[in-house]
Amino acid sequence: MTEKHHEDPKTQSANFANQFLIAMPGMVEGSLAGSVIYVCEHTERGALGLVINRPTDLTLGTLFERIDLALEIGPVKDTLVFFGGPVQTDRGFVLHAPAGDYSSSIKLGGMALTTSRDVLQAVADGNGPARMLVTLGYAGWGAGQLESEMGQNAWLSVGADDHIIFDVPPEDRYPAALKLLGIDPWLINPMHTHLGEIQVGKAADMERLRTEVDALLARVRRKYKEYG
Repeated sequence: MTEKHHEDPKTQSANFANQFLIAMPGMVEGSLAGSVIYVCEHTERGALGLVINRPTDLTLGTLFERIDLALEIGPVKDTLVFFGGPVQTDRGFVLHAPAGDYSSSIKLGGMALTTSRDVLQAVADGNGPARMLVTLGYAGWGAGQLESEMGQNAWLSVGADDHIIFDVPPEDRYPAALKLLGIDPWLINPMHTHLGEIQVGKAADMERLRTEVDALLARVRRKYKEYG
């Protein structure tokens, strides 16, 4: 039996392309818990995005060796490859700016998502994009799935900022994305998955915890109405 997606009327017509999805603690579990996802494409057939705050131990230098490309540029060679999501984790995705002209790209305004080898060849030759984020895998949703999750308040959404994607350290991207919504990032610890683990300071007691949680949820609902 196919599971039905019950969508909020607001999310049925919403398009989340070129937005950040910020995982809500306790609502998103597994490999996407605590993630910030840049949505590259969202159509009636589904959505595709890349996790931008989950670096791996794999460097570009090692990745290039695996695909028989020589990469000698020092700073680029040591750049970390990111976990882009749980789908097709053996495949590389390059989010970059400027968009350039590569054989298999989705243009995203001043950026592009490229999956063809030619962008990596350009990097190896010293002619690659000035800014890039390389991932293995992507986050994907089927038709109506993302809309359903948004209706359940599993994610907060906000217009993407390429400064956060390319310039902010990975560990600071979650709080930086929250700040775009005007939400105090210290109320949420993205490393945990339960609202009971919200950080409220050393002197917190159960009453203050309940107050903080209620205040957080009220702000989330307001922000969701504004941006959802």
